[in-house]
Amino acid sequence: MTGSENSNARILTGECYCRAVRYEVADQFSYAMNCHCSNCRRTTGSAFKPFAGIAQEKLRIVQGDDQRIIFGDDTTHDAHCARCGSLLYSRVRAGKWVHVAMGTLVDAPSIRPSAHIFVGSKAPWHEITDNLPQYRGHVGDG
Repeated sequence: MTGSENSNARILTGECYCRAVRYEVADQFSYAMNCHCSNCRRTTGSAFKPFAGIAQEKLRIVQGDDQRIIFGDDTTHDAHCARCGSLLYSRVRAGKWVHVAMGTLVDAPSIRPSAHIFVGSKAPWHEITDNLPQYRGHVGDG
């Protein structure tokens, strides 16, 4: 994140549960959704993962870089705190984007989730009760 590139962007802070890992991210998310896929459910221990997507270079680890554990490879992976296990973000789309786990944001982002994705594999015990669009898979999948 360069100062000139993001000089007008509000910078948000995020952290894991034990606060060993902290990050900063520009409040310039391109999209936000609630993912109900089985991987997101298992990594969060919840019915779905609310996430916000942003270009990878707009996220910066400011504390505890050595406290992260990476599941995946250099290109695409999930980054967790090695101490408390919190899922911080997922690196996706050929490594060019990150999906920030919105629950780890300390500051409120200006974006809100706009859809539910992968509802075709949602937890059978969870009922979606809002009016956001629902997609069987990715956005556009009926």
